[in-house]
Order: sequence, then structure tokens, then C-alpha cells
Amino acid sequence: MKKLLIVFVITLIAGIDQVSAQDSKRIGGQLIYGTNINSLGIGAIAEFPIAEKMIISPSFSFYFPKDETIVKTSAFEINGNLNYMLLEEGMIQLYGLGGLNYTQMKVKTDLSIIGGTTDFSVSEGRIGLNLGAGVNFDLAKSFLPFAEVKYIISDFDRLVLAGGMKFNF
Repeated sequence: MKKLLIVFVITLIAGIDQVSAQDSKRIGGQLIYGTNINSLGIGAIAEFPIAEKMIISPSFSFYFPKDETIVKTSAFEINGNLNYMLLEEGMIQLYGLGGLNYTQMKVKTDLSIIGGTTDFSVSEGRIGLNLGAGVNFDLAKSFLPFAEVKYIISDFDRLVLAGGMKFNF
């Protein structure tokens, strides 16, 4: 399943360059927080316009590992969203988003702390749906600050808050 998802994302990104010719493409970084995971993370995000008000936005995010005595959790996610511009008023660009999400979570135990000899590790991935909204702050520069809120519907349900900077390329 992971290989299929990776092939899908690579094909999507490669094909986008053929269709987007209207507005500038952007790539940037973001700081995220995910409920349920209860951790901050960092990520990369891109934007590829495909129609007048429609933008494909792939992203990758890594949540910082959480260490709770004998249990350590970590996670990453891959997203492929379609953003639709709802409002462009002055410096504010408001958009709705929907798309696919893949989240991989890993839990590892360190039993040596309590005198155990065997460590245990399990990793699991799930596919989900993204629904949310975002806002770009168009400062008429070569960079674009943004903020997003989305809810991921899957076995790893969570609300994700993101903010960062996208750069024209």
C-alpha cells in the first residue's frame, strides 16, 4: 500500500507541471500541531495551480517524537489536497480544501528502564480524508504567509493546525 501511495504522489507531482501555467507555483515550509498525536511537527508544502480558482497542494509533515518514559511515539503524514479559492479580498485569500491523507504512526517501548530485556515496536499506516480551510496573506512579495486548519477523517482522526511560508518558484 505504501508503494502505491508513493507512486501516486510522484505521478501527481510530475503531471502537475504539464497542466499548470496560469499562476506561480509555490513551495514552502510549515509548522504543524496535530491533536490525537498531541505533538508539534514540521513539514514541506507546495502549490500547483490547475485552473482559475483550483490549486493542487501536496505536503509532507513529520511530527516530533514524543517520549513518555517507556513509550516513544512518532508519526509522519503525506497529503494531497485540492484547494478552491473562495474569497480573494485585498491581501486575504480564503480557500477550502479537501483531499487524501496517509498517516504512518510508530510506537516503541523501552523496557530496560523497568528492568525488562525485550523492546517492542509496532508501526501502522492509515489512509484518510482531509477537510478544512486555509488563508493566504498576499503581501505582494515573493513569499506568502499562510495558515490552515483541517480535520483528518481516518482511524487516526485528528484536527491539524498549520502555519508557515510559501515561496514562488
